[in-house]
Amino acid sequence: MAVLTVGLVSLLGVFGLAMASTQTSQQDMIAKQLANEALESIVTARNTSQITWAQVQNVTNGGIFLNGTNPIYLPGADGIVGTADDAVAGEQTLREPGPDGIYGNADDVLIPLTGYQRTILISPVYDANSNVVTTLRGVNITVQYATPQTNLPKTYVVSSFISQYR
Repeated sequence: MAVLTVGLVSLLGVFGLAMASTQTSQQDMIAKQLANEALESIVTARNTSQITWAQVQNVTNGGIFLNGTNPIYLPGADGIVGTADDAVAGEQTLREPGPDGIYGNADDVLIPLTGYQRTILISPVYDANSNVVTTLRGVNITVQYATPQTNLPKTYVVSSFISQYR
């Protein structure tokens, strides 16, 4: 009986952990999408020649992407996520269908993304042998967010490289 009780109590603990993970899955998915959205915005701007290679950097290095951690705003007039004109466009929200399950009705639910912050860090990549800057730049996008179930902030990070060549 004691062995069975210990087994059932540990199974109950795993069940509680699974329930907590299910409760935060929506916030986790939103963070993942926000990070991927920023990376796609950078690559698309480079591919369409909307910005020059010199502009694919943070502001401190002469580029257009904001330094540090910033709120999640809609893309500004330039259509590029993470630039100075985004604050004018306002904070981004997530629209979910209301009780009728149809988008665009008056009962739609708007979820503000005020609990999310994004950092875009673009840094040069050096050749290890010659210590010369290559034609690559490292792109690290970090989304920080809090969930109602935990008091600690969570993070989602996307790391990639971008080349000056399309």
